[in-house]
Amino acid sequence: MRLYHGSTMTVRKPTVQRGRTKTDFGKGFYTTTSPEQAEKWARIKKNREGTEKDTRAVVSVFEIDDNILDNPQYKTMHFDGATAEWLDFVVANRRGASHDFDMIMGPVANDKLYATISLYENGTLNANAAIEQLKTHTLFNQLSFHNQSVCQLLTFVESYEIW
Repeated sequence: MRLYHGSTMTVRKPTVQRGRTKTDFGKGFYTTTSPEQAEKWARIKKNREGTEKDTRAVVSVFEIDDNILDNPQYKTMHFDGATAEWLDFVVANRRGASHDFDMIMGPVANDKLYATISLYENGTLNANAAIEQLKTHTLFNQLSFHNQSVCQLLTFVESYEIW
């Protein structure tokens, strides 16, 4: 499986140490199967960190075994689209919850979805109504890695800069 990671630098050796807390699936190294989503992440990071003229938007490309999520050696979670379970998991992680998964695959709760998730979180929408609203959006996926040993399963292929 080919995976993409958006950043302000080439990432040859992924690490969970640099990951932010209170994100969709908790602190980890985040990738996607969508080059477009990785490019969007890279631009966001460049704009967030881009006080210097030489700040770049870079996508690093990795390969990993297609069946990695089925390997019983690892504790994995796979969300098949926007479900009530996924919604509760994202809200809990954004509030700082912890988990013991090695890898998690599921939809990205990006800025376009944030309003709906906030309405669910504060009780304005129930899970079914929130999921119906989320279905109107294109949902990109993400595969996050939550410990250093699983990060080492990623094989660096290349990186490219975007504008």
